[in-house]
Amino acid sequence: MVAIVGRPNVGKSSLFNRILHRRHAIVSDVAGTTRDRLISEVTWDGVSFILVDTGGLESDPEGHIREMVQEQADMAMSNAEVILFLTDAVEGLTPPDQVIAERLRRSTKPVILVVNKVDNDRREMGAAEFYGLGMTDTHFTSAYHNHGIYDLMDKVLLRLPAPNLPPPPDGEEEAPPEAPAKLKLSIVGRTNVGKSMLVNTLLGDDRSIVSPVAGTTRDALDTDFSYRGQEITAIDTAGIRRPGRVERGIERYSVLRAVNAVERSDITFLVTDATELATAQDAHIAGLAWDMCRGLIIVVNKWDLIQETDRYAKRRAVARVQDTFHFMPYVPIAFISALQGQGIDGLMRTALDLWEERLRWAPTRELQYLLAEALVDHNPPGVKRHRNHRLRITRLRQVACNPPTFLFTVNDPKLVHFSYKRYLENRIRDTFNFGHTHLRLLFRPG
Repeated sequence: MVAIVGRPNVGKSSLFNRILHRRHAIVSDVAGTTRDRLISEVTWDGVSFILVDTGGLESDPEGHIREMVQEQADMAMSNAEVILFLTDAVEGLTPPDQVIAERLRRSTKPVILVVNKVDNDRREMGAAEFYGLGMTDTHFTSAYHNHGIYDLMDKVLLRLPAPNLPPPPDGEEEAPPEAPAKLKLSIVGRTNVGKSMLVNTLLGDDRSIVSPVAGTTRDALDTDFSYRGQEITAIDTAGIRRPGRVERGIERYSVLRAVNAVERSDITFLVTDATELATAQDAHIAGLAWDMCRGLIIVVNKWDLIQETDRYAKRRAVARVQDTFHFMPYVPIAFISALQGQGIDGLMRTALDLWEERLRWAPTRELQYLLAEALVDHNPPGVKRHRNHRLRITRLRQVACNPPTFLFTVNDPKLVHFSYKRYLENRIRDTFNFGHTHLRLLFRPG
Protein backbone atom coordinates (compact mmCIF):
# COMPACT_ATOMS: atom_id res chain seq x y z
CA MET A 1 0.00 0.00 0.00
CA VAL A 2 1.20 3.49 -0.95
CA ALA A 3 -0.47 6.46 0.80
CA ILE A 4 -0.48 10.05 -0.49
CA VAL A 5 -0.68 12.53 2.40
CA GLY A 6 -0.24 16.28 2.85
CA ARG A 7 -2.11 19.43 3.81
CA PRO A 8 -5.22 20.45 1.83
CA ASN A 9 -5.03 21.62 -1.78
CA VAL A 10 -1.45 20.63 -2.61
CA GLY A 11 -2.45 18.34 -5.50
CA LYS A 12 -2.84 14.92 -3.86
CA SER A 13 -5.80 13.98 -6.06
CA SER A 14 -3.97 15.17 -9.19
CA LEU A 15 -1.03 12.93 -8.33
CA PHE A 16 -3.42 10.06 -7.59
CA ASN A 17 -5.02 10.48 -11.03
CA ARG A 18 -1.66 10.78 -12.77
CA ILE A 19 -0.39 7.52 -11.30
CA LEU A 20 -3.65 5.79 -12.25
CA HIS A 21 -3.45 7.22 -15.80
CA ARG A 22 -7.09 8.15 -15.53
CA ARG A 23 -9.39 10.57 -13.74
CA HIS A 24 -10.60 8.75 -10.66
CA ALA A 25 -10.41 11.34 -7.87
CA ILE A 26 -12.25 14.67 -7.95
CA VAL A 27 -9.81 17.50 -8.67
CA SER A 28 -10.81 20.96 -7.44
CA ASP A 29 -9.21 24.22 -6.41
CA VAL A 30 -11.37 24.20 -3.28
CA ALA A 31 -9.38 22.99 -0.29
CA GLY A 32 -10.72 19.83 1.34
CA THR A 33 -12.50 18.38 -1.71
CA THR A 34 -11.26 14.87 -0.90
CA ARG A 35 -13.03 13.71 2.23
CA ASP A 36 -13.26 10.00 1.50
CA ARG A 37 -10.08 8.04 1.19
CA LEU A 38 -9.91 6.80 -2.40
CA ILE A 39 -8.39 3.39 -3.00
CA SER A 40 -7.35 1.81 -6.28
CA GLU A 41 -5.30 -1.16 -7.43
CA VAL A 42 -2.31 0.01 -9.51
CA THR A 43 0.17 -1.94 -11.63
CA TRP A 44 3.31 0.00 -12.51
CA ASP A 45 6.14 -1.70 -14.41
CA GLY A 46 4.69 -5.07 -13.50
CA VAL A 47 4.48 -4.33 -9.76
CA SER A 48 0.99 -4.25 -8.21
CA PHE A 49 0.12 -2.21 -5.15
CA ILE A 50 -2.80 -0.35 -3.57
CA LEU A 51 -2.75 3.45 -3.93
CA VAL A 52 -4.58 5.53 -1.32
CA ASP A 53 -5.54 9.18 -1.69
CA THR A 54 -6.33 10.84 1.65
CA GLY A 55 -7.99 14.01 2.85
CA GLY A 56 -5.73 16.93 3.73
CA LEU A 57 -3.84 16.78 7.03
CA GLU A 58 -4.24 19.81 9.28
CA SER A 59 -2.38 20.59 12.47
CA ASP A 60 -5.49 21.87 14.26
CA PRO A 61 -8.64 20.54 12.56
CA GLU A 62 -11.93 22.15 13.44
CA GLY A 63 -15.25 20.36 13.22
CA HIS A 64 -16.32 16.74 13.18
CA ILE A 65 -15.76 16.08 9.46
CA ARG A 66 -12.23 17.48 9.54
CA GLU A 67 -11.42 15.35 12.56
CA MET A 68 -12.57 12.27 10.66
CA VAL A 69 -10.35 13.24 7.72
CA GLN A 70 -7.36 13.34 10.08
CA GLU A 71 -8.26 9.91 11.46
CA GLN A 72 -8.59 8.31 8.05
CA ALA A 73 -5.27 9.82 6.92
CA ASP A 74 -3.61 8.46 10.08
CA MET A 75 -5.02 5.03 9.34
CA ALA A 76 -3.75 5.12 5.76
CA MET A 77 -0.28 6.03 7.01
CA SER A 78 -0.28 3.25 9.61
CA ASN A 79 -1.10 0.61 6.97
CA ALA A 80 1.13 1.91 4.16
CA GLU A 81 4.51 0.49 3.14
CA VAL A 82 5.49 3.81 1.49
CA ILE A 83 4.22 7.34 2.29
CA LEU A 84 4.28 10.14 -0.29
CA PHE A 85 4.32 13.48 1.59
CA LEU A 86 3.06 16.06 -0.91
CA THR A 87 3.82 19.78 -0.64
CA ASP A 88 3.19 22.82 -2.86
CA ALA A 89 6.05 24.71 -4.52
CA VAL A 90 3.78 27.67 -5.34
CA GLU A 91 2.80 28.38 -1.74
CA GLY A 92 6.22 27.36 -0.47
CA LEU A 93 7.10 25.81 2.88
CA THR A 94 4.35 26.51 5.39
CA PRO A 95 4.03 25.91 9.15
CA PRO A 96 1.49 23.07 8.55
CA ASP A 97 4.07 21.38 6.30
CA GLN A 98 6.58 21.52 9.15
CA VAL A 99 4.05 20.06 11.60
CA ILE A 100 3.23 17.20 9.20
CA ALA A 101 6.93 16.56 8.56
CA GLU A 102 7.53 16.26 12.30
CA ARG A 103 4.60 13.86 12.49
CA LEU A 104 6.00 11.71 9.69
CA ARG A 105 9.52 11.68 11.12
CA ARG A 106 8.15 9.68 14.05
CA SER A 107 6.99 7.01 11.61
CA THR A 108 9.15 4.01 10.81
CA LYS A 109 7.77 3.86 7.26
CA PRO A 110 9.73 5.09 4.22
CA VAL A 111 8.66 8.68 3.46
CA ILE A 112 9.28 10.42 0.11
CA LEU A 113 8.90 14.21 0.19
CA VAL A 114 7.21 15.21 -3.08
CA VAL A 115 7.31 18.91 -3.92
CA ASN A 116 4.46 19.36 -6.39
CA LYS A 117 3.72 22.06 -9.01
CA VAL A 118 7.41 22.39 -9.97
CA ASP A 119 6.94 23.04 -13.69
CA ASN A 120 9.73 25.56 -14.44
CA ASP A 121 13.28 26.39 -13.39
CA ARG A 122 12.26 29.33 -11.21
CA ARG A 123 9.95 27.19 -9.12
CA GLU A 124 12.58 24.47 -8.87
CA MET A 125 15.09 26.97 -7.47
CA GLY A 126 12.51 28.31 -5.01
CA ALA A 127 11.58 24.80 -3.94
CA ALA A 128 15.05 24.29 -2.48
CA GLU A 129 13.67 25.61 0.82
CA PHE A 130 11.92 22.25 1.32
CA TYR A 131 15.30 20.65 1.95
CA GLY A 132 15.05 22.44 5.30
CA LEU A 133 12.53 19.82 6.43
CA GLY A 134 15.47 17.45 6.81
CA MET A 135 14.05 14.69 4.60
CA THR A 136 16.80 13.11 2.57
CA ASP A 137 14.41 11.57 0.04
CA THR A 138 13.03 14.63 -1.80
CA HIS A 139 11.59 14.70 -5.30
CA PHE A 140 10.28 17.57 -7.49
CA THR A 141 7.22 16.92 -9.66
CA SER A 142 4.32 18.51 -11.47
CA ALA A 143 1.38 16.11 -11.39
CA TYR A 144 -0.65 18.33 -13.70
CA HIS A 145 2.08 18.45 -16.38
CA ASN A 146 3.29 14.84 -15.81
CA HIS A 147 6.76 16.07 -14.89
CA GLY A 148 8.95 13.83 -12.73
CA ILE A 149 6.27 11.18 -12.21
CA TYR A 150 8.22 8.28 -13.71
CA ASP A 151 11.31 9.07 -11.65
CA LEU A 152 9.12 9.31 -8.55
CA MET A 153 7.52 5.93 -9.24
CA ASP A 154 10.97 4.36 -9.70
CA LYS A 155 11.73 5.48 -6.14
CA VAL A 156 8.43 4.12 -4.88
CA LEU A 157 8.95 0.69 -6.43
CA LEU A 158 12.43 0.44 -4.90
CA ARG A 159 10.91 0.90 -1.45
CA LEU A 160 8.06 -1.58 -1.82
CA PRO A 161 8.67 -5.09 -0.46
CA ALA A 162 10.17 -7.30 -3.16
CA PRO A 163 8.35 -10.53 -4.11
CA ASN A 164 9.84 -13.38 -2.12
CA LEU A 165 10.75 -15.92 -4.80
CA PRO A 166 13.19 -18.74 -4.03
CA PRO A 167 16.34 -19.09 -6.14
CA PRO A 168 16.36 -21.64 -8.96
CA PRO A 169 17.08 -25.17 -7.70
CA ASP A 170 20.41 -26.82 -8.46
CA GLY A 171 18.98 -30.01 -9.92
CA GLU A 172 17.27 -31.24 -6.76
CA GLU A 173 13.53 -31.44 -6.19
CA GLU A 174 12.25 -28.39 -4.32
CA ALA A 175 10.55 -28.96 -1.00
CA PRO A 176 7.18 -27.29 -0.40
CA PRO A 177 7.16 -24.43 2.11
CA GLU A 178 5.93 -25.07 5.61
CA ALA A 179 2.16 -24.64 5.85
CA PRO A 180 0.82 -21.85 8.12
CA ALA A 181 -0.65 -23.18 11.34
CA LYS A 182 -3.62 -20.81 11.37
CA LEU A 183 -6.19 -20.08 8.67
CA LYS A 184 -7.32 -16.45 8.47
CA LEU A 185 -10.88 -15.85 7.27
CA SER A 186 -12.12 -12.37 6.39
CA ILE A 187 -15.90 -11.89 6.25
CA VAL A 188 -16.89 -9.05 3.95
CA GLY A 189 -19.93 -7.88 2.04
CA ARG A 190 -22.46 -5.12 1.65
CA THR A 191 -24.13 -3.61 4.69
CA ASN A 192 -26.81 -5.58 6.51
CA VAL A 193 -26.33 -8.93 4.78
CA GLY A 194 -25.66 -10.85 8.02
CA LYS A 195 -21.88 -10.86 8.39
CA SER A 196 -21.85 -10.40 12.16
CA MET A 197 -24.60 -13.01 12.58
CA LEU A 198 -22.44 -15.45 10.63
CA VAL A 199 -19.48 -14.75 12.94
CA ASN A 200 -21.65 -15.29 16.00
CA THR A 201 -22.96 -18.57 14.59
CA LEU A 202 -19.43 -19.77 13.84
CA LEU A 203 -18.25 -18.91 17.36
CA GLY A 204 -21.37 -20.05 19.17
CA ASP A 205 -21.75 -16.77 21.07
CA ASP A 206 -22.55 -13.13 20.51
CA ARG A 207 -19.02 -11.90 19.83
CA SER A 208 -20.09 -9.16 17.36
CA ILE A 209 -22.89 -6.64 17.66
CA VAL A 210 -25.88 -7.72 15.56
CA SER A 211 -28.39 -5.09 14.53
CA PRO A 212 -30.94 -4.63 11.73
CA VAL A 213 -29.52 -1.11 11.29
CA ALA A 214 -27.08 -1.18 8.34
CA GLY A 215 -23.48 -0.36 9.24
CA THR A 216 -23.38 -1.38 12.94
CA THR A 217 -19.90 -2.90 12.68
CA ARG A 218 -17.25 -0.21 12.22
CA ASP A 219 -13.96 -1.96 13.05
CA ALA A 220 -12.42 -5.17 11.76
CA LEU A 221 -12.74 -7.64 14.65
CA ASP A 222 -10.35 -10.60 14.95
CA THR A 223 -11.56 -13.67 16.85
CA ASP A 224 -9.80 -17.04 17.16
CA PHE A 225 -11.64 -20.35 17.16
CA SER A 226 -11.08 -23.97 16.18
CA TYR A 227 -12.99 -26.12 13.68
CA ARG A 228 -12.22 -29.83 13.28
CA GLY A 229 -8.75 -29.32 14.71
CA GLN A 230 -7.92 -26.36 12.44
CA GLU A 231 -7.03 -23.11 14.19
CA ILE A 232 -8.86 -20.22 12.52
CA THR A 233 -8.95 -16.44 12.91
CA ALA A 234 -12.24 -14.87 11.81
CA ILE A 235 -12.08 -11.19 10.77
CA ASP A 236 -15.47 -9.47 10.77
CA THR A 237 -15.63 -6.15 8.95
CA ALA A 238 -17.92 -3.20 8.39
CA GLY A 239 -20.20 -3.39 5.37
CA ILE A 240 -18.97 -1.85 2.13
CA ARG A 241 -21.41 0.50 0.44
CA ARG A 242 -21.27 1.98 -3.00
CA PRO A 243 -19.07 5.13 -2.89
CA GLY A 244 -22.04 7.41 -3.59
CA ARG A 245 -23.85 6.05 -0.55
CA VAL A 246 -21.05 6.30 1.99
CA GLU A 247 -22.27 8.64 4.69
CA ARG A 248 -20.18 11.32 6.28
CA GLY A 249 -18.55 10.36 9.54
CA ILE A 250 -16.77 7.30 10.82
CA GLU A 251 -18.03 5.05 8.01
CA ARG A 252 -15.75 6.94 5.64
CA TYR A 253 -12.79 4.79 6.55
CA SER A 254 -14.55 1.46 7.21
CA VAL A 255 -13.96 0.56 3.56
CA LEU A 256 -10.19 0.68 3.97
CA ARG A 257 -10.42 -1.53 7.05
CA ALA A 258 -12.36 -4.07 5.02
CA VAL A 259 -9.72 -3.90 2.28
CA ASN A 260 -7.00 -4.43 4.87
CA ALA A 261 -8.94 -7.39 6.30
CA VAL A 262 -9.02 -9.04 2.87
CA GLU A 263 -5.33 -8.29 2.38
CA ARG A 264 -4.24 -10.03 5.59
CA SER A 265 -6.55 -13.02 5.20
CA ASP A 266 -6.11 -16.30 3.37
CA ILE A 267 -9.74 -16.89 2.43
CA THR A 268 -12.57 -14.37 2.09
CA PHE A 269 -16.23 -15.11 2.73
CA LEU A 270 -18.22 -12.73 0.51
CA VAL A 271 -21.61 -12.69 2.22
CA THR A 272 -24.55 -11.85 -0.05
CA ASP A 273 -28.27 -11.57 0.60
CA ALA A 274 -30.45 -14.28 -0.97
CA THR A 275 -33.23 -11.70 -1.41
CA GLU A 276 -30.91 -9.30 -3.28
CA LEU A 277 -28.47 -11.65 -4.94
CA ALA A 278 -25.20 -10.94 -6.75
CA THR A 279 -25.27 -7.15 -7.12
CA ALA A 280 -22.68 -5.08 -8.94
CA GLN A 281 -21.27 -4.04 -5.57
CA ASP A 282 -20.82 -7.72 -4.65
CA ALA A 283 -18.80 -8.15 -7.85
CA HIS A 284 -16.71 -5.10 -6.91
CA ILE A 285 -15.92 -6.55 -3.49
CA ALA A 286 -15.07 -9.91 -5.08
CA GLY A 287 -12.71 -8.05 -7.38
CA LEU A 288 -10.72 -6.88 -4.34
CA ALA A 289 -10.15 -10.49 -3.27
CA TRP A 290 -9.34 -11.47 -6.86
CA ASP A 291 -6.80 -8.65 -7.23
CA MET A 292 -5.12 -9.74 -4.00
CA CYS A 293 -5.17 -13.44 -5.02
CA ARG A 294 -7.14 -14.45 -1.93
CA GLY A 295 -9.31 -17.53 -1.74
CA LEU A 296 -12.98 -16.63 -2.14
CA ILE A 297 -16.26 -18.31 -1.24
CA ILE A 298 -19.58 -16.72 -2.20
CA VAL A 299 -21.86 -17.15 0.82
CA VAL A 300 -25.56 -16.79 0.00
CA ASN A 301 -27.09 -15.92 3.37
CA LYS A 302 -30.78 -15.76 4.41
CA TRP A 303 -31.57 -18.73 2.19
CA ASP A 304 -34.35 -19.62 4.65
CA LEU A 305 -36.32 -16.64 3.26
CA ILE A 306 -36.56 -18.25 -0.18
CA GLN A 307 -39.67 -20.33 -0.80
CA GLU A 308 -38.92 -24.02 -0.17
CA THR A 309 -41.55 -24.98 -2.72
CA ASP A 310 -39.46 -23.55 -5.55
CA ARG A 311 -37.37 -26.58 -6.45
CA TYR A 312 -35.34 -24.67 -9.05
CA ALA A 313 -34.53 -21.64 -6.87
CA LYS A 314 -31.02 -22.81 -6.01
CA ARG A 315 -30.25 -23.64 -9.62
CA ARG A 316 -31.28 -20.14 -10.72
CA ALA A 317 -29.28 -18.59 -7.87
CA VAL A 318 -26.15 -20.48 -8.90
CA ALA A 319 -26.59 -19.36 -12.50
CA ARG A 320 -26.99 -15.73 -11.45
CA VAL A 321 -23.93 -15.83 -9.19
CA GLN A 322 -21.82 -17.45 -11.91
CA ASP A 323 -22.98 -14.84 -14.41
CA THR A 324 -22.11 -11.95 -12.06
CA PHE A 325 -18.73 -13.41 -11.10
CA HIS A 326 -17.87 -14.62 -14.58
CA PHE A 327 -14.26 -13.50 -14.12
CA MET A 328 -13.93 -16.12 -11.35
CA PRO A 329 -15.67 -19.23 -12.76
CA TYR A 330 -13.96 -21.47 -10.20
CA VAL A 331 -15.34 -19.73 -7.08
CA PRO A 332 -17.35 -22.06 -4.77
CA ILE A 333 -20.86 -21.10 -3.65
CA ALA A 334 -22.40 -21.93 -0.25
CA PHE A 335 -26.06 -21.48 0.75
CA ILE A 336 -26.65 -20.79 4.44
CA SER A 337 -28.95 -19.24 6.99
CA ALA A 338 -26.78 -17.72 9.72
CA LEU A 339 -29.87 -17.00 11.80
CA GLN A 340 -31.10 -20.61 11.68
CA GLY A 341 -27.61 -22.16 11.70
CA GLN A 342 -28.29 -23.95 8.41
CA GLY A 343 -25.44 -24.80 6.02
CA ILE A 344 -22.69 -23.64 8.37
CA ASP A 345 -20.97 -27.03 8.56
CA GLY A 346 -20.97 -27.31 4.77
CA LEU A 347 -19.55 -23.79 4.48
CA MET A 348 -16.69 -24.59 6.84
CA ARG A 349 -15.92 -27.87 5.07
CA THR A 350 -15.74 -25.92 1.81
CA ALA A 351 -13.35 -23.42 3.46
CA LEU A 352 -11.06 -26.22 4.72
CA ASP A 353 -11.07 -27.89 1.29
CA LEU A 354 -10.17 -24.58 -0.33
CA TRP A 355 -7.43 -24.03 2.27
CA GLU A 356 -5.97 -27.48 1.51
CA GLU A 357 -6.08 -26.66 -2.20
CA ARG A 358 -4.26 -23.35 -1.70
CA LEU A 359 -1.47 -25.17 0.16
CA ARG A 360 -1.09 -27.88 -2.49
CA TRP A 361 2.40 -28.35 -3.94
CA ALA A 362 3.10 -29.63 -7.46
CA PRO A 363 6.46 -31.45 -7.91
CA THR A 364 8.79 -29.81 -10.41
CA ARG A 365 9.32 -33.04 -12.33
CA GLU A 366 5.57 -33.43 -12.94
CA LEU A 367 5.29 -29.76 -13.91
CA GLN A 368 8.02 -30.23 -16.52
CA TYR A 369 6.10 -33.18 -17.99
CA LEU A 370 2.95 -31.05 -18.02
CA LEU A 371 4.77 -28.21 -19.80
CA ALA A 372 6.17 -30.53 -22.47
CA GLU A 373 2.74 -32.02 -23.17
CA ALA A 374 1.08 -28.60 -23.24
CA LEU A 375 3.60 -27.29 -25.76
CA VAL A 376 3.11 -30.33 -28.00
CA ASP A 377 -0.68 -30.04 -27.88
CA HIS A 378 -0.75 -26.28 -28.46
CA ASN A 379 2.42 -24.53 -29.51
CA PRO A 380 2.54 -20.77 -28.69
CA PRO A 381 1.45 -18.67 -31.68
CA GLY A 382 3.65 -15.97 -33.19
CA VAL A 383 3.02 -12.35 -32.22
CA LYS A 384 2.83 -9.98 -35.19
CA ARG A 385 3.60 -6.80 -33.29
CA HIS A 386 6.87 -8.41 -32.21
CA ARG A 387 7.95 -9.30 -35.77
CA ASN A 388 6.34 -12.73 -35.53
CA HIS A 389 8.64 -13.76 -32.72
CA ARG A 390 7.44 -16.89 -31.00
CA LEU A 391 7.19 -17.49 -27.28
CA ARG A 392 9.62 -20.10 -25.94
CA ILE A 393 9.05 -21.62 -22.51
CA THR A 394 11.98 -23.57 -21.10
CA ARG A 395 11.02 -24.26 -17.50
CA LEU A 396 8.06 -24.40 -15.14
CA ARG A 397 8.16 -24.73 -11.36
CA GLN A 398 6.00 -23.86 -8.39
CA VAL A 399 7.58 -21.20 -6.20
CA ALA A 400 4.94 -20.48 -3.55
CA CYS A 401 1.67 -21.57 -1.99
CA ASN A 402 -1.36 -19.65 -0.77
CA PRO A 403 -1.98 -18.84 -3.56
CA PRO A 404 -0.27 -21.53 -5.64
CA THR A 405 2.28 -19.57 -7.66
CA PHE A 406 3.97 -20.94 -10.78
CA LEU A 407 7.03 -19.45 -12.44
CA PHE A 408 7.53 -19.90 -16.20
CA THR A 409 10.99 -19.22 -17.61
CA VAL A 410 10.51 -17.67 -21.06
CA ASN A 411 12.51 -15.87 -23.71
CA ASP A 412 10.34 -12.72 -23.55
CA PRO A 413 7.38 -12.14 -21.16
CA LYS A 414 5.86 -9.66 -23.64
CA LEU A 415 5.14 -12.55 -26.00
CA VAL A 416 2.73 -14.21 -23.56
CA HIS A 417 -0.80 -13.67 -24.90
CA PHE A 418 -3.59 -13.68 -22.31
CA SER A 419 -5.35 -16.54 -24.12
CA TYR A 420 -2.24 -18.72 -23.99
CA LYS A 421 -1.78 -17.84 -20.31
CA ARG A 422 -5.35 -19.01 -19.69
CA TYR A 423 -4.59 -22.23 -21.61
CA LEU A 424 -1.56 -22.95 -19.40
CA GLU A 425 -3.54 -22.15 -16.25
CA ASN A 426 -6.29 -24.58 -17.27
CA ARG A 427 -3.73 -27.33 -17.90
CA ILE A 428 -2.32 -26.85 -14.41
CA ARG A 429 -5.83 -26.83 -12.90
CA ASP A 430 -6.85 -30.04 -14.66
CA THR A 431 -3.62 -31.90 -13.92
CA PHE A 432 -3.32 -31.06 -10.22
CA ASN A 433 -7.00 -30.62 -9.39
CA PHE A 434 -6.92 -26.90 -8.59
CA GLY A 435 -10.67 -26.55 -8.90
CA HIS A 436 -11.56 -23.58 -6.69
CA THR A 437 -8.48 -21.50 -5.88
CA HIS A 438 -6.88 -18.54 -7.58
CA LEU A 439 -3.61 -19.43 -9.35
CA ARG A 440 -0.84 -16.91 -9.89
CA LEU A 441 1.25 -17.36 -13.03
CA LEU A 442 4.53 -15.47 -13.37
CA PHE A 443 6.62 -15.18 -16.54
CA ARG A 444 10.28 -14.23 -16.18
CA PRO A 445 13.02 -14.05 -18.82
CA GLY A 446 15.84 -16.53 -18.50
